[in-house]
Amino acid sequence: MGAREGVGRRRSSRGRAPEPPVPDREVDAPADPESVARTICLNLLTTRARSRAELADALARREVEDDVAARVLDRLAAAKLVDDAAFAEQWVSSRHRHQGLGKRALAGELHRKGVERETATTAVDEISRDDEHARARALVDRRLPALARHDHAVAARRLVGMLARKGYDAGVAYTVVREALAERPVAEGDDEALDDLLADPESDHH
Repeated sequence: MGAREGVGRRRSSRGRAPEPPVPDREVDAPADPESVARTICLNLLTTRARSRAELADALARREVEDDVAARVLDRLAAAKLVDDAAFAEQWVSSRHRHQGLGKRALAGELHRKGVERETATTAVDEISRDDEHARARALVDRRLPALARHDHAVAARRLVGMLARKGYDAGVAYTVVREALAERPVAEGDDEALDDLLADPESDHH
């Protein structure tokens, strides 16, 4: 028993000395609030561009003080990492091209992201009438095959409704649908019903 204890003591004496404890002040030292806020913003900006209001909301949810958030956002804006005009332009271009959204929908999205009305309007107005018409026509052409078994009146209602949900105004929607359906054969008597439907932008097309 004594021999085993002696061996144990000898091994212990040859072991590494224990690490000194870390002072509490190093473990509990508070992080600089502005550094924390900046890190939050930069992490969000690595996934996609964001409006200033989006970043401010994210900082508020993390309980960053308003004055700290304002200073950090001002510095990011000075460095061109936060730019609502550039953000709005990029958002409009991407959402119009890839999602097929019309001007009304795009303006609504920018408003919900806290972009000022004038900035949003400038970005949305970059989409010309011809561009919006072409994108709406592409949406209609893609949907038309699924409506082949329906008469023109039913197809027209569904197509106009689809464009309305995408944020196209009635003038664009009715013009595009009329043009697309005019290229399809029309059953006898269906052409008059279709003309009546598409002649009145205020008709029930949902």
